[in-house]
Parts: sequence; C-alpha cells; structure tokens
Amino acid sequence: MTSAPVAGRLSAGDPAPAFSLPDASGTTVSLADFAGRHVIVYFYPAALTPACTTQACDFRDGLAALTDAGYAVLGISKDPVATLAKFAEQEHLNFPVLSDESLEVHRAYGAWGEKQLYGKTVTGVLRSTFVVGPDGALEHALYNVKAKGHLGMLTKKLKLA
Repeated sequence: MTSAPVAGRLSAGDPAPAFSLPDASGTTVSLADFAGRHVIVYFYPAALTPACTTQACDFRDGLAALTDAGYAVLGISKDPVATLAKFAEQEHLNFPVLSDESLEVHRAYGAWGEKQLYGKTVTGVLRSTFVVGPDGALEHALYNVKAKGHLGMLTKKLKLA
C-alpha cells in the first residue's frame, strides 16, 4: 500500500522551481546560475540555531568532496540577509546561504507547512533537501530530514560514500 503524496510536495522527476534570492552579501543568486550542474538545495528553519548550525557546518566540512563529485550547495532560510551574513561569517560557511523572507521559494518547493514541534502542530519550515540534476529536474526530494547525520545520509543516497 502506498500513501498519497502530500499536496504541494515535489517528487523526483519534477522540474526544480526557478528562483533568484539574495545571499549573505546581498548578491542575487539564481538556480539558473548553476544550469548544467548538480545542485543540492536545502531548506533550514533558522540560522544561528544549534540544529541548523550543525547541518550547515556538515555541508561546509563536506563541501570539497561534494564539489569534487560535481555538486554545488545552496542553503535557503527565511532569515534576513543581515542574519545570514552573521551566520556565514561566524561559521565560516563556504557556500551560499540565501534569504527567502517572503517564503515564496519555500512554498514552491513544499518546504513550508504543518509539522510537529514538541507535540504540537505548527506551521513552519520543513527541513528539506532537493538534488537538482544538470537538466533542471529533481533527482531527489527529501522532506523532514534530520539535521544531524543528514550529509552522511545524503552522500550515501548519491552514492558518494
């Protein structure tokens, strides 16, 4: 028995929604800038929080191996550019973190919605990761991922580990 997909969620094979967002320095970064390459796009709830810092630092520390395998990494949150600048500087992030304060891109990817937090249903960012192929189609759409150990799981899924 298979469960029906959650409304608004993307699946492997779907076209990756286009976006252009400011990075920590205010420079606009577009998914189109990476056309023809593999791109890991991950959504995280809030910069400068423990779990999101763990996840970002795992990507930072694993970036060389990902880059060597042909992958670029983009992190997206609803944080303002100033917060992302502090986050990127404090954690020495070596990949773009992008600001989506309007949540337009979060919604396009299905990374905004209801979730359980401490036993309560709340609306917020769904920690999610997408792998965009060189053709612009999603190769993986992973929702409700865990921050700790996420990169290890992802590298196994991508057959890099």
